[in-house]
Amino acid sequence: MSDPRITPSIFTRGAVDLSALRTPAPSPAPAPAQSGPSDDGAGSTAAVIAVTEATFQTEVLERSLSTPVVVDFWAEWCEPCKQLSPVLERLAVEGGGAWVLAKVDVDANPRLAQMFRVQGIPMVYAVVGGQPVDAFSGVVPEAQLRQWIQAVLKAGGASVAETADPRLDEADESLLNGDLDAAEQAYRKILAEAPSDAAAEAGLAQVGLARRVAGADPQAVLAAAATATDDIDAQLLAADVEMLGGMAEQAYQRLVGLVRRTAGEDREKVRQHLVGLFTIAGPDDSAVALARRALASALF
Repeated sequence: MSDPRITPSIFTRGAVDLSALRTPAPSPAPAPAQSGPSDDGAGSTAAVIAVTEATFQTEVLERSLSTPVVVDFWAEWCEPCKQLSPVLERLAVEGGGAWVLAKVDVDANPRLAQMFRVQGIPMVYAVVGGQPVDAFSGVVPEAQLRQWIQAVLKAGGASVAETADPRLDEADESLLNGDLDAAEQAYRKILAEAPSDAAAEAGLAQVGLARRVAGADPQAVLAAAATATDDIDAQLLAADVEMLGGMAEQAYQRLVGLVRRTAGEDREKVRQHLVGLFTIAGPDDSAVALARRALASALF
Protein backbone atom coordinates (compact mmCIF):
# COMPACT_ATOMS: atom_id res chain seq x y z
CA MET A 1 0.00 0.00 0.00
CA SER A 2 1.21 3.53 -0.68
CA ASP A 3 2.13 5.80 2.21
CA PRO A 4 -1.18 6.23 4.04
CA ARG A 5 -0.34 9.54 5.64
CA ILE A 6 -2.82 12.22 4.77
CA THR A 7 -0.22 14.98 4.67
CA PRO A 8 3.59 14.95 4.82
CA SER A 9 4.81 14.65 8.39
CA ILE A 10 4.98 18.01 10.10
CA PHE A 11 7.98 16.83 12.11
CA THR A 12 10.21 17.90 9.24
CA ARG A 13 9.75 21.40 10.66
CA GLY A 14 11.50 20.45 13.89
CA ALA A 15 11.21 18.08 16.81
CA VAL A 16 8.46 18.43 19.37
CA ASP A 17 10.07 19.12 22.74
CA LEU A 18 8.28 17.08 25.39
CA SER A 19 11.02 17.21 28.01
CA ALA A 20 9.03 19.54 30.25
CA LEU A 21 6.26 16.98 30.44
CA ARG A 22 8.46 14.14 31.65
CA THR A 23 8.61 15.26 35.28
CA PRO A 24 6.19 13.59 37.65
CA ALA A 25 2.88 15.43 37.96
CA PRO A 26 1.72 16.43 41.48
CA SER A 27 -0.73 13.57 42.15
CA PRO A 28 -3.31 14.46 39.51
CA ALA A 29 -6.80 13.08 39.63
CA PRO A 30 -7.50 10.64 36.80
CA ALA A 31 -8.94 12.27 33.72
CA PRO A 32 -12.62 11.44 33.23
CA ALA A 33 -13.48 9.16 30.37
CA GLN A 34 -15.65 10.86 27.77
CA SER A 35 -16.86 7.81 25.92
CA GLY A 36 -15.95 4.30 24.90
CA PRO A 37 -16.10 0.84 26.40
CA SER A 38 -13.99 -0.21 29.34
CA ASP A 39 -12.86 -3.47 30.87
CA ASP A 40 -14.37 -4.53 34.17
CA GLY A 41 -12.25 -4.38 37.29
CA ALA A 42 -9.29 -2.33 38.38
CA GLY A 43 -7.07 -0.92 35.69
CA SER A 44 -9.94 -0.54 33.20
CA THR A 45 -9.27 1.93 30.39
CA ALA A 46 -11.59 3.85 28.09
CA ALA A 47 -11.12 4.24 24.36
CA VAL A 48 -11.55 8.04 24.63
CA ILE A 49 -10.08 10.09 27.47
CA ALA A 50 -9.78 13.78 28.32
CA VAL A 51 -6.18 14.82 28.96
CA THR A 52 -4.67 17.87 30.67
CA GLU A 53 -1.08 19.02 31.11
CA ALA A 54 -1.08 17.43 34.58
CA THR A 55 -2.12 14.02 33.26
CA PHE A 56 -0.35 14.09 29.90
CA GLN A 57 2.74 12.19 31.04
CA THR A 58 0.73 9.29 32.45
CA GLU A 59 -2.19 9.18 30.03
CA VAL A 60 -0.24 9.81 26.82
CA LEU A 61 3.53 9.39 27.10
CA GLU A 62 3.59 6.41 29.47
CA ARG A 63 0.49 4.80 27.98
CA SER A 64 2.00 5.05 24.48
CA LEU A 65 4.83 2.73 25.55
CA SER A 66 2.35 -0.13 25.29
CA THR A 67 -0.60 1.28 23.33
CA PRO A 68 -0.56 3.86 20.50
CA VAL A 69 -2.22 7.12 21.52
CA VAL A 70 -3.85 9.54 19.10
CA VAL A 71 -4.00 13.07 20.51
CA ASP A 72 -6.82 15.29 19.27
CA PHE A 73 -6.28 19.02 19.88
CA TRP A 74 -9.69 20.69 19.81
CA ALA A 75 -11.78 23.54 21.20
CA GLU A 76 -15.47 24.04 21.86
CA TRP A 77 -15.69 26.94 19.41
CA CYS A 78 -14.00 25.03 16.56
CA GLU A 79 -16.57 23.99 13.95
CA PRO A 80 -14.21 21.68 11.98
CA CYS A 81 -13.41 19.94 15.27
CA LYS A 82 -17.10 19.08 15.58
CA GLN A 83 -16.83 17.24 12.27
CA LEU A 84 -13.60 15.34 12.96
CA SER A 85 -13.83 14.53 16.67
CA PRO A 86 -16.98 12.36 16.52
CA VAL A 87 -15.41 10.25 13.77
CA LEU A 88 -12.21 9.83 15.78
CA GLU A 89 -14.21 8.87 18.86
CA ARG A 90 -16.27 6.32 16.95
CA LEU A 91 -13.14 4.75 15.42
CA ALA A 92 -11.46 4.62 18.84
CA VAL A 93 -14.43 2.73 20.30
CA GLU A 94 -14.48 0.50 17.22
CA GLY A 95 -10.77 -0.21 17.79
CA GLY A 96 -11.59 -2.07 20.99
CA GLY A 97 -8.52 -0.90 22.89
CA ALA A 98 -5.97 -1.27 20.10
CA TRP A 99 -5.36 2.47 20.43
CA VAL A 100 -6.56 5.29 22.65
CA LEU A 101 -7.88 8.72 21.70
CA ALA A 102 -6.64 11.47 24.03
CA LYS A 103 -8.56 14.74 23.69
CA VAL A 104 -6.82 18.00 24.60
CA ASP A 105 -8.82 21.23 24.92
CA VAL A 106 -6.39 23.87 23.63
CA ASP A 107 -8.15 26.67 25.54
CA ALA A 108 -7.72 24.84 28.85
CA ASN A 109 -4.21 23.55 28.00
CA PRO A 110 -2.41 26.26 26.00
CA ARG A 111 1.03 25.04 27.09
CA LEU A 112 0.42 21.62 25.56
CA ALA A 113 -0.72 23.23 22.33
CA GLN A 114 2.42 25.37 22.31
CA MET A 115 4.71 22.39 22.90
CA PHE A 116 3.10 20.53 20.01
CA ARG A 117 3.34 23.60 17.78
CA VAL A 118 -0.38 23.61 17.18
CA GLN A 119 -1.07 26.51 14.84
CA GLY A 120 -4.60 25.53 13.88
CA ILE A 121 -7.21 23.04 14.96
CA PRO A 122 -8.26 20.34 14.65
CA MET A 123 -4.72 19.02 14.94
CA VAL A 124 -4.11 15.30 15.47
CA TYR A 125 -0.88 13.66 16.62
CA ALA A 126 0.05 9.99 16.89
CA VAL A 127 2.29 9.12 19.87
CA VAL A 128 4.05 5.75 19.91
CA GLY A 129 6.74 4.64 22.33
CA GLY A 130 6.67 7.98 24.11
CA GLN A 131 7.34 9.98 20.94
CA PRO A 132 5.20 11.70 18.31
CA VAL A 133 5.46 9.74 15.04
CA ASP A 134 3.07 11.50 12.67
CA ALA A 135 0.37 14.15 12.52
CA PHE A 136 -2.17 15.89 10.34
CA SER A 137 -4.38 18.95 10.58
CA GLY A 138 -7.89 19.73 9.43
CA VAL A 139 -10.84 17.50 8.60
CA VAL A 140 -10.10 14.45 6.46
CA PRO A 141 -12.33 11.75 4.93
CA GLU A 142 -13.02 8.72 7.10
CA ALA A 143 -11.45 6.33 4.58
CA GLN A 144 -8.11 8.15 4.77
CA LEU A 145 -8.42 8.45 8.53
CA ARG A 146 -8.79 4.69 8.81
CA GLN A 147 -5.65 4.20 6.70
CA TRP A 148 -3.73 6.66 8.86
CA ILE A 149 -4.77 4.88 12.05
CA GLN A 150 -3.72 1.53 10.60
CA ALA A 151 -0.30 3.03 9.84
CA VAL A 152 -0.10 4.26 13.44
CA LEU A 153 -0.92 0.79 14.75
CA LYS A 154 1.75 -0.74 12.52
CA ALA A 155 4.24 1.83 13.82
CA GLY A 156 3.35 0.59 17.30
CA GLY A 157 4.21 -2.98 16.29
CA ALA A 158 0.65 -4.24 15.99
CA SER A 159 -0.27 -6.89 13.48
CA VAL A 160 -3.04 -5.05 11.66
CA ALA A 161 -5.77 -6.77 9.71
CA GLU A 162 -7.48 -4.76 7.03
CA THR A 163 -10.62 -3.24 8.47
CA ALA A 164 -13.92 -3.85 6.77
CA ASP A 165 -15.33 -0.86 4.95
CA PRO A 166 -19.14 -0.87 4.99
CA ARG A 167 -19.15 1.29 1.85
CA LEU A 168 -17.16 -1.38 0.05
CA ASP A 169 -19.54 -4.08 1.28
CA GLU A 170 -22.46 -2.06 -0.09
CA ALA A 171 -20.73 -1.58 -3.45
CA ASP A 172 -19.90 -5.28 -3.67
CA GLU A 173 -23.50 -6.17 -2.86
CA SER A 174 -24.74 -3.94 -5.68
CA LEU A 175 -22.31 -5.61 -8.06
CA LEU A 176 -23.42 -9.09 -7.02
CA ASN A 177 -27.05 -8.07 -7.48
CA GLY A 178 -26.35 -6.83 -10.98
CA ASP A 179 -27.01 -3.16 -10.17
CA LEU A 180 -23.97 -1.94 -12.08
CA ASP A 181 -24.88 1.75 -11.95
CA ALA A 182 -25.15 1.72 -8.16
CA ALA A 183 -21.95 -0.32 -7.85
CA GLU A 184 -20.03 2.05 -10.10
CA GLN A 185 -21.25 5.08 -8.18
CA ALA A 186 -20.27 3.51 -4.86
CA TYR A 187 -16.79 2.47 -6.02
CA ARG A 188 -16.14 5.91 -7.54
CA LYS A 189 -17.17 7.58 -4.28
CA ILE A 190 -14.64 5.48 -2.36
CA LEU A 191 -11.91 6.27 -4.89
CA ALA A 192 -12.68 9.99 -4.68
CA GLU A 193 -11.68 9.85 -1.01
CA ALA A 194 -9.00 7.16 -1.26
CA PRO A 195 -7.59 7.07 -4.83
CA SER A 196 -5.27 4.15 -4.04
CA ASP A 197 -7.96 1.86 -2.62
CA ALA A 198 -7.14 -1.38 -4.43
CA ALA A 199 -10.43 -3.07 -3.55
CA ALA A 200 -12.46 -0.22 -5.00
CA GLU A 201 -10.26 -0.13 -8.11
CA ALA A 202 -10.83 -3.86 -8.59
CA GLY A 203 -14.56 -3.44 -8.06
CA LEU A 204 -14.78 -0.67 -10.63
CA ALA A 205 -12.87 -2.82 -13.12
CA GLN A 206 -15.31 -5.66 -12.47
CA VAL A 207 -18.20 -3.33 -13.26
CA GLY A 208 -16.60 -2.58 -16.61
CA LEU A 209 -16.08 -6.27 -17.30
CA ALA A 210 -19.70 -7.09 -16.45
CA ARG A 211 -20.94 -4.40 -18.79
CA ARG A 212 -18.76 -5.57 -21.67
CA VAL A 213 -19.95 -9.18 -21.50
CA ALA A 214 -23.60 -8.42 -20.78
CA GLY A 215 -25.82 -10.41 -23.15
CA ALA A 216 -22.91 -12.24 -24.79
CA ASP A 217 -22.99 -15.98 -25.47
CA PRO A 218 -19.64 -17.26 -24.11
CA GLN A 219 -19.40 -20.21 -26.52
CA ALA A 220 -20.23 -18.04 -29.52
CA VAL A 221 -17.73 -15.38 -28.43
CA LEU A 222 -14.88 -17.88 -28.07
CA ALA A 223 -15.77 -19.55 -31.36
CA ALA A 224 -15.76 -16.22 -33.17
CA ALA A 225 -12.37 -15.33 -31.66
CA ALA A 226 -10.94 -18.68 -32.80
CA THR A 227 -11.79 -17.92 -36.43
CA ALA A 228 -10.80 -14.24 -36.33
CA THR A 229 -7.43 -14.22 -34.59
CA ASP A 230 -6.57 -10.69 -35.75
CA ASP A 231 -9.95 -9.13 -34.96
CA ILE A 232 -9.08 -6.86 -32.01
CA ASP A 233 -12.61 -6.48 -30.66
CA ALA A 234 -13.34 -10.19 -30.96
CA GLN A 235 -10.16 -11.06 -29.05
CA LEU A 236 -10.83 -8.49 -26.30
CA LEU A 237 -14.33 -9.82 -25.76
CA ALA A 238 -13.05 -13.40 -25.71
CA ALA A 239 -10.53 -12.42 -23.03
CA ASP A 240 -13.35 -10.84 -21.02
CA VAL A 241 -15.41 -14.03 -21.27
CA GLU A 242 -12.42 -16.10 -20.14
CA MET A 243 -11.77 -13.74 -17.24
CA LEU A 244 -15.38 -13.91 -16.09
CA GLY A 245 -15.35 -17.69 -16.47
CA GLY A 246 -12.38 -18.10 -14.13
CA MET A 247 -9.84 -18.63 -16.89
CA ALA A 248 -7.71 -15.57 -16.16
CA GLU A 249 -4.42 -17.10 -17.30
CA GLN A 250 -5.90 -17.91 -20.71
CA ALA A 251 -7.23 -14.38 -20.98
CA TYR A 252 -3.81 -12.91 -20.17
CA GLN A 253 -2.06 -15.21 -22.64
CA ARG A 254 -4.56 -14.33 -25.36
CA LEU A 255 -3.96 -10.60 -24.97
CA VAL A 256 -0.18 -10.84 -24.54
CA GLY A 257 -0.12 -12.76 -27.83
CA LEU A 258 -2.28 -10.05 -29.40
CA VAL A 259 0.14 -7.37 -28.17
CA ARG A 260 2.93 -9.20 -29.99
CA ARG A 261 0.93 -9.22 -33.24
CA THR A 262 -0.19 -5.58 -33.19
CA ALA A 263 1.37 -2.14 -33.30
CA GLY A 264 0.50 1.49 -32.77
CA GLU A 265 -2.98 2.37 -31.52
CA ASP A 266 -4.16 -1.25 -31.75
CA ARG A 267 -1.33 -2.42 -29.51
CA GLU A 268 -2.05 0.31 -26.96
CA LYS A 269 -5.75 -0.56 -26.95
CA VAL A 270 -4.92 -4.19 -26.18
CA ARG A 271 -2.36 -3.25 -23.55
CA GLN A 272 -4.80 -1.02 -21.69
CA HIS A 273 -7.47 -3.71 -21.79
CA LEU A 274 -5.04 -6.24 -20.35
CA VAL A 275 -3.96 -3.89 -17.57
CA GLY A 276 -7.64 -3.42 -16.73
CA LEU A 277 -7.97 -7.18 -16.30
CA PHE A 278 -4.90 -7.16 -14.05
CA THR A 279 -6.68 -4.65 -11.82
CA ILE A 280 -9.51 -7.08 -11.19
CA ALA A 281 -7.17 -9.77 -9.87
CA GLY A 282 -4.93 -7.40 -7.92
CA PRO A 283 -1.15 -6.88 -7.95
CA ASP A 284 -0.39 -9.78 -5.59
CA ASP A 285 -1.91 -12.42 -7.86
CA SER A 286 0.81 -14.81 -9.07
CA ALA A 287 -0.77 -15.14 -12.53
CA VAL A 288 -0.75 -11.35 -12.87
CA ALA A 289 2.94 -11.22 -11.97
CA LEU A 290 3.76 -13.76 -14.69
CA ALA A 291 1.56 -12.01 -17.24
CA ARG A 292 3.12 -8.63 -16.47
CA ARG A 293 6.56 -10.06 -17.22
CA ALA A 294 5.25 -11.56 -20.44
CA LEU A 295 3.66 -8.23 -21.38
CA ALA A 296 6.90 -6.38 -20.76
CA SER A 297 8.72 -8.87 -22.97
CA ALA A 298 6.12 -8.44 -25.71
CA LEU A 299 6.37 -4.66 -25.57
CA PHE A 300 10.12 -4.36 -25.45
